[in-house]
Amino acid sequence: MIEIRRADDRGRTEWGWLDSRHTFSFGEYYDARFEGFRSLRVINDDRVEPGAGFGTHGHRDMEILSYVLEGSLKHKDSAGGGGVIRPGEIQFMRAGTGVTHSEYNGSDVEPVHFLQIWVIPDRRGLPPRYDQKAFDPEAARRGFVLLASRDGRNGSIQVQQDLELEVTRMGAGERRSRPLGEKRHAWVHVARGSVTLNEAEMGEGDGAAVSEERALQLEATSDAEVLVFDLA
Repeated sequence: MIEIRRADDRGRTEWGWLDSRHTFSFGEYYDARFEGFRSLRVINDDRVEPGAGFGTHGHRDMEILSYVLEGSLKHKDSAGGGGVIRPGEIQFMRAGTGVTHSEYNGSDVEPVHFLQIWVIPDRRGLPPRYDQKAFDPEAARRGFVLLASRDGRNGSIQVQQDLELEVTRMGAGERRSRPLGEKRHAWVHVARGSVTLNEAEMGEGDGAAVSEERALQLEATSDAEVLVFDLA
């Protein structure tokens, strides 16, 4: 079973310096049909103007991942974490017992386009933690690259949840197949381009909730970048 969440149906926040599209309920946007999927709670598709960003604010008991598509994102938090993330990298902050942080466009000239992803951990009250890792873009063009997992294998970000996050980059006409284990679910997010997922057409910004399928069959109908969340 595949349920498509169309990009144009997402919630939206516009603050002049920020244009954010919300796959799931977030902030002032609420839709009882879309409050998350399994342990995946937030996918915000954010565009931030040069020199602007989110001032210091707090979180707790959430696993937060940032994935930059264009530009650069500067992060600083109260647990000592900080850095600049660019395309080809993934950034992680474990809010745990509580942390404050800020996120700004790392450039005064170019906008930044990034995905902010929240995952609900299976344990509360963990110590805050920061991590940032690069992945191999050529490997992503050949198949699926693991970005985050419960056990942190293959150099992926370790998250406190039964989840695997992978990325693949596909040229038009290329195909990818990824099996799903028994009783596993998936969320597929098209970050760029367009694909068919098990014959369902998906465009940029579209998401899909997948259950009771044995595999994900992707075919790019244009150059595409796709994130896949394998979920309990």
